[in-house]
Parts: sequence; C-alpha cells; structure tokens
Amino acid sequence: MTDYQTWERRTPRERFTRYVLILLTIVAAAISWQLLQINYSYLGTAPVEFMDLINRMYPPNVGYSEQILSPMIETIHIAILGTALAVLMSVPVALLGADNTTPNRYTFLLGKFIISASRSVNVIIWALVFVIVFGSGALAGTLAIAVRSIGFCSKLIAEAIEEIDPGQVEAVKATGANSVEAAIYGIAPQIKPAFIGVSTYRWDINVRASTIIGFVGAGGIGVELNTSINFFAWQQVLTILLAILVIVVISEVVSAYLRRKVR
Repeated sequence: MTDYQTWERRTPRERFTRYVLILLTIVAAAISWQLLQINYSYLGTAPVEFMDLINRMYPPNVGYSEQILSPMIETIHIAILGTALAVLMSVPVALLGADNTTPNRYTFLLGKFIISASRSVNVIIWALVFVIVFGSGALAGTLAIAVRSIGFCSKLIAEAIEEIDPGQVEAVKATGANSVEAAIYGIAPQIKPAFIGVSTYRWDINVRASTIIGFVGAGGIGVELNTSINFFAWQQVLTILLAILVIVVISEVVSAYLRRKVR
C-alpha cells in the first residue's frame, strides 16, 4: 500500500511563527484597550445624549444657507488649488524617488525623505504651521493641502514611473533626445493614466480635508462650522454638515467619472 504525503501550505516553523504573531497582536490590542481607561458609564447615556443633540439640530436653518455659500466656494477653491500645487511639486519629487530616474543614491534618499516627511504630518498640523507663518485665511489652507498631498502623489507617481517600459525611453534617447525630452516623450505618455488617476483621487480627498482645516483658522467652511459649534447654534451646524455632504458627494461623482475616462 502506497503512503501519500499530505501537502501543507506552511511549514511547522511558519505556522508557529504565525500563531505567535497573532497572539502578540491580541495581547498588544488588549493592553492598549486597558491603557485607554475608557469610562463605560457614558455608554448608557450616550443614546439619550445623541437623540437630544439631533432634536436640537433639526430642522436645519435653511435661511443660513446664503451665508455659507461663499465659504463653501472658498473650500472648493482651496481643494482645487492645493491639489494643483501638490501635483506640480510632486513630479520632480517622484522623479527623484523612483529607482530608474533618480540621478544617484543621495537624490533617491532625498526624494524618499520628502515623500515620508509630507505624509507623516497630518493636514491639521500643516494648517497650524502655515496659519502661524501666513496668518489665518485661504492661503494657509491651500499651502497645507498642497504640502500634505505632495507625499501621497509623489509616492504613487514614483511607483508608476518604476513600472514603465524602459525600451520606449531608450528609443527616444536614441534619436538624440536629452534627459528632459526623454522624460516628456518617453516617460510622461506611459504614466499619464496613473498621473490623472492620482490627481483626481487626491482632489477627492482634499475636498474632505479642506472642510476641517478651518477649525484652526485656515479658511473655508470649517471656520463657519467651528463658530457655529462654539455658539451652540446646532441648526446652523446641521445646515453646514448637509452642505458639506452635498459637496463631498459631487466630488466623489466627478472623481469617479474622471477615473473611468482615463482607464
């Protein structure tokens, strides 16, 4: 009688390592939950407090809509201009951070550092920094959105550059083109779909981000929302939240449409 060896996906050592990692994850989650020291007494009253807040918000103050029209337009402008600046600045950073286009190891490390530094700081922190430097207003918000988006755009564009066909770039250089011309005619056409997709996706994210940076004085609808909350004008708060929802839904539809077009 022939003995058949049972095939197993993982070796005993791999299974043991996997179980240890799962156990360590569970232990770390339990310790983190314990250290949070959550007061569970509020859970019983939370539904009542939530419904009380809803009752104070409803119905929305429709007459307040005219006053938030200008801040909403400013919010959209912040998102558009911030995304445009980020995309422009992310192109050279992506070229430095891609293995096949960076001049040397030091410029590669510089590109990766810029990508990491931009992505590691939240947009609210960037907004606080630029509010301190330039004062309150849309300029601080636009720069915060732009600087925060550089890392995101650069990382994805750099990955797209690393996946291009080098033969097309070599063919362009064989005609006597310099490095700039090779990038324009050999690299840009290959990453165009990814470039447009990243830009529209980041703009979609920035529309949401631009609605909250006003909490620290960086312009947009967030300023009005923060003011209404401070004055306990809950009906105005609901009006602003509904307006933000409309803008976010529209941006999602536009972003999805543009991404479908570049596929």
